[in-house]
Amino acid sequence: MAYVELKGHRDLKVYQAAYKLAMDIFKESKSFPKEEKYSLTDQIRRSSRSIAANIAEGFRKRQYPKMFVSKLADADGEATETQVWLDFAKDCEYLAPEKYLELIKGYEEVGKMLGTMMSMPEKFMPRSPHKK
Repeated sequence: MAYVELKGHRDLKVYQAAYKLAMDIFKESKSFPKEEKYSLTDQIRRSSRSIAANIAEGFRKRQYPKMFVSKLADADGEATETQVWLDFAKDCEYLAPEKYLELIKGYEEVGKMLGTMMSMPEKFMPRSPHKK
């Protein structure tokens, strides 16, 4: 069985992508109208940040495959929720169509990576110290 050599969650490409997308959303949402502060702005920031947080939590629990997959599924659900908020931001004309497409494509890629990880959790299991 092939193992992935990882020191921490920050080494995961899916974490890096999710974190970058959350930061992009943070920057873009700074220009949303003030009246959206406690609704759309707050919701899209929370869901986008939750993706990276769930990936990190799942990585720490990877020695328990069911918990690992559950956390990745939570991350995938948050990615889908974030796409819904992006739809609203675009349709309310708070987000440029080009930026919208860039972010949607990014979240589709994150979803694919999460799906692959969920289908092969054993590849992410920590190595036993006595196995080589």
